[in-house]
Amino acid sequence: MKRRRFIQSALGASFLAGLPVTLVRSAVTQGHPPSRLIVLLLRGGIDGLNVVVPYQESDYHAGRPTIGLAPPEEEGVLDLDGRFGLHPALDMLMPFWQQKKLAFVHACGSPDPTRSHFDAQDYIESGVPGDKTITDGWMNRLVGQLPEPESPIKAVNVGVTLPRILQGAKSVATVGLTPANIKPTNIDLPGVLEFFAGLYDEDAALKKAYDEGVSSHRRVRADLDKEMQAADKDAVAPAGFAGQAHELGRLIDTDSQIRLAFLSVGGWDTHVNQGAETGQLANKLEALGKGLVQLTEGLRESFSHTVIIMLSEFGRTARENGNGGTDHGHGNVVWLLGGAVNGGRVLGQWPGLAPGQLYEGRDLAVTTDFRGVASAVLQQHLKLAPEALKTIFPGFENSDSLPRLIRPA
Repeated sequence: MKRRRFIQSALGASFLAGLPVTLVRSAVTQGHPPSRLIVLLLRGGIDGLNVVVPYQESDYHAGRPTIGLAPPEEEGVLDLDGRFGLHPALDMLMPFWQQKKLAFVHACGSPDPTRSHFDAQDYIESGVPGDKTITDGWMNRLVGQLPEPESPIKAVNVGVTLPRILQGAKSVATVGLTPANIKPTNIDLPGVLEFFAGLYDEDAALKKAYDEGVSSHRRVRADLDKEMQAADKDAVAPAGFAGQAHELGRLIDTDSQIRLAFLSVGGWDTHVNQGAETGQLANKLEALGKGLVQLTEGLRESFSHTVIIMLSEFGRTARENGNGGTDHGHGNVVWLLGGAVNGGRVLGQWPGLAPGQLYEGRDLAVTTDFRGVASAVLQQHLKLAPEALKTIFPGFENSDSLPRLIRPA
């Protein structure tokens, strides 16, 4: 096994460091909180049509006789704008909508037609749909475009392995945010650290990569130790998504060097017994909503300078199947949550659900490329120049005419 791969294999669960890059001058003025971006990937293809429901469309109800949600006047969806309604299991998010800190972009997604989870997630994470030659992820490329000095914890991944979206040359910290993962691991033992350090003394590049990894691991562990102590006083122990989300928020709020974070939630592949106002999807949405509230509470004051983008690899079919569920589709809804979001709106060009309006006769069409939404957030929130966006999303020409997504600073 090559030494570089051995480093990543041995240390991956605790931290993962990429190759060093040139340091750049910080653009964060002392005293001004940094802008943060959190990307949440809902793996499995969430049914956006039953999250933000076009309850006024007769074709929606005709295509979903058992899983379609009723209009607000029939105690179904929570009205958003007289045209779309939010699934009632997400009622805890309505205060954010009313405060204009929550927005949705409907009929949004990847232009690639694949209905394969593996390929669709790969394209969402690489940021170059249809191109399997791309080896890094768009959030890793984003790390290199941020103007602050290089830091091994500028980007943080929640999980055990580094996801596609954060793979690349730039350093990324990978952390577990459950009690089991927060406990010291073998890599924390002094003898183990000394052993690995000695292996790479003769290779300057690997030695520097290793030292960066150790630094990021120690920095994140120190932050987590502080927050675990605080949690013993005023918070429940982390459990499931809600616990992970809360700890991530607290970690971000604690350390100003963290600018980007990524985590994913699975279980959205609802082929069977999806349910409507209640049932399988409703239960998962309720847990997701509670987790999002926990995330915002963990962020504390940092929520005002944070944008959370939530997206999935594709949507579900417009019509329910014979098993009371939905199959792999195309267009979906992208969520934007945060104190910096210019919300209270369902955005995007709505294509309709009539048979002639469906993509390939079965799916919600994609009228807004997900990269257009991400690009707008990166430009308006993180203040990236158009040239930087070309590096992050190579080959993408943004033709979407979305209104402003982020409040002017």
